[in-house]
Amino acid sequence: MAASKPITRPLVSIQALDGDMATDSAADSLPLPDVLRATIRPDVVRFVHDNLSRNKRQPYAVSRRAGHQTSAESWGTGRAVSRIPRVPGGGTHRAGQGAFGNMCRGGRMFGPTKIWRRWHRRVNINQRRYAVVSALAASAVPSLVLARGHRIESVPEIPLVLSDSVESIEKTSSAIKILKQVGAYADAEKAKDSLGIRPGKGKMRNRRYISRKGPLIVYGTEGSKIVKAFRNLPGVDVAHVDRLNVLKLAPGGHLGRFIVWTKSAFEKLDKVFGTFETPSELKKGYVLPRPKMTNADLGRIINSDEVQSVVKPINKDVRRRTLKKNPLKNLATMLKLNPYAKTAKRMALLAEKQRVKAKQEKLDKKRSSLTKEEAAKVKAAGRAWYKTMISDSDYTEFENFSKWLGAATQ
Repeated sequence: MAASKPITRPLVSIQALDGDMATDSAADSLPLPDVLRATIRPDVVRFVHDNLSRNKRQPYAVSRRAGHQTSAESWGTGRAVSRIPRVPGGGTHRAGQGAFGNMCRGGRMFGPTKIWRRWHRRVNINQRRYAVVSALAASAVPSLVLARGHRIESVPEIPLVLSDSVESIEKTSSAIKILKQVGAYADAEKAKDSLGIRPGKGKMRNRRYISRKGPLIVYGTEGSKIVKAFRNLPGVDVAHVDRLNVLKLAPGGHLGRFIVWTKSAFEKLDKVFGTFETPSELKKGYVLPRPKMTNADLGRIINSDEVQSVVKPINKDVRRRTLKKNPLKNLATMLKLNPYAKTAKRMALLAEKQRVKAKQEKLDKKRSSLTKEEAAKVKAAGRAWYKTMISDSDYTEFENFSKWLGAATQ
């Protein structure tokens, strides 16, 4: 939501140094430049830094003749060996070895590097400016500066602006004295103590040592002696306000570089980058990227009286979809489709009950105990059948059967 009227910019104090004259600190504060209130875009900064950092690479390639400096020829088929070219001659281990191929010892590499590789990248000028603006805006947020690892606990204010007398110093000892006075020497000392030897083969390629980054000194007077004073401090960089670049403002693509401004450089920021209302004087047609929202607190905006008074009230009526049920498994659903289903089911249950009852009665009748008279009749019938079996069978010639059957021996 855009503001209805311009808001007064906050003031930044100018830190006076020892030995400053009264005229040096005539104005002890300056309004914050609009560039330090611009939109912070880490994605743009990372993209621009990644591409611009490739522009200092030097082409390299292997020799065009590497791996092919032998008169090897294939032995062809029929000799029970592969068809890779082989070194001629005899008498040494080298004779008969495979050559040329990337799988062979002493052969060429696969896809040899060429000097016409696309080493450098072109980045749109508006993107480069956007990255610089975002990096400058991030440098004015103390939490981002601390998150990047800078030691600014003793610094009186962020952004840190010094009087123009610092641009006249020429000795490194004077530079150290000034950094100690404003509490910025702890960060420079951190960079000095972090000097170490790089792991890997970079040690052999002119990049033997690595160290952390210290503060960036930005001055505004062309040809100032401040460059000689700070250039010998490890990790401390010096840049002119007209020539700021994202490689120094966001080393490694990480936002939040600790910047020490001189008064002349700080005053010149509005002239170099312009404001939200006026274009830049030095960059033709360039206007600072304006944020889409001046207040990004969405919760506060949505819950404000102005918004809540015009929005629809909360609909508390919950309409749930009815769950589809299977009528073959759910009786209530079946009755909606077929009201006779209840009667049919009841009749089926009664019929089943009658069948079960009739079967049980039949089984009980068969399994009921016999009376004495009925048992005697069954026993007499069995004896009569037994005698009939003996008389009808001819077992007289088998003595054992005759005895078992109880028949008289003839």
